[in-house]
Amino acid sequence: MQDINELESELLSEISNAKDLDTLEAVRISALGKKGRVSLMMRGLGQMAPEERQEVAPKLNQLKKSIGDAIDTAKGELNKAALEAKLASETVDITLPVRPEHKGRIHPISQVTDEIIEIFADMGFSIAEGPDIEDDFHNFTALNIPPEHPARQMHDTFYLPEKEDGSRQLLRTHTSSVQIRTMETVKPPHRIVVPGRTYRSDSDQTHTPMFNQIEGLVIDKTSHMGHLKGVLKEFCQAYFEVDDVEMRFRPSYFPFTEPSAEMDIRCTFAGDHIKVGEGDDWMEILGCGMVNPRVLEHCGIDSTEYQGFAWGMGIDRIAMLKYGIPDLRAFFDCDLRWLKHYGFVPLDVPTLGGGLSR
Repeated sequence: MQDINELESELLSEISNAKDLDTLEAVRISALGKKGRVSLMMRGLGQMAPEERQEVAPKLNQLKKSIGDAIDTAKGELNKAALEAKLASETVDITLPVRPEHKGRIHPISQVTDEIIEIFADMGFSIAEGPDIEDDFHNFTALNIPPEHPARQMHDTFYLPEKEDGSRQLLRTHTSSVQIRTMETVKPPHRIVVPGRTYRSDSDQTHTPMFNQIEGLVIDKTSHMGHLKGVLKEFCQAYFEVDDVEMRFRPSYFPFTEPSAEMDIRCTFAGDHIKVGEGDDWMEILGCGMVNPRVLEHCGIDSTEYQGFAWGMGIDRIAMLKYGIPDLRAFFDCDLRWLKHYGFVPLDVPTLGGGLSR
């Protein structure tokens, strides 16, 4: 049998020289495994005379404990060293400047909203805002939308649970409700635009359950359809950054305007690209019309004295149109790669003087 002291010295040397956990595990198996050197010596105790076994057994037990303790200690030190090395490799110096490849981007919806607001603010419009959760009166009744209108149905509108009095609130289906609230609380004249989120139960390549809309309203004593056309022409030329835009107004129907129209702009479709302002094609971009006198009366405004016009458009859709974004659903996917491609540099604020889409 090998000398116990010599074996202990040899094994302790191998343990201390182990540079990683795999090497240490190999030493443990060679010493204390089923066929390890210490284990084989322990099995040999049965073949010894009682006197010899009584002398050797305590020494082997002490050897086994000594080797086990040394392995545990070495394992703890190697684990600690591995953790420290991992932490050192993953340390982030938060005082370092941001790397160019990690620069944030402004979402196209935010950028286009700022572009539109900049254009209308230059025309003298102010910004109005209101709640996303509305009641039936401000979202439907005051806008001359009758009880049997399809827009009131569950398949189009997100309703909240019914209250004790039987009434139900809803997620606004358009920002027109803010126009009503403005006309209720502020005396005319009015010259506002209303950007905001709206909600409808619809989802496909060009519709989403939540989308962004902007509407405009002018109420005074002399406004007419010609003024409406002039405002929209100025907007289109500024937004699409072209010298001239040919427009076409087709008769339509909206409960809250009379007469009502859908506005098309002349354009050219060339493959995946659209060129605005010239060509042989037409594309609808918004709905508009003169405010229905019933809407004015619902808001406490004398329709024999005041009149005005309104329009509304989807911010998401005209953003797709201007910047060539093919799928509306991508706006809400939270895909950093998409945002880095279609997004805008922070603090590059759109201005009419410096350019809307630099």
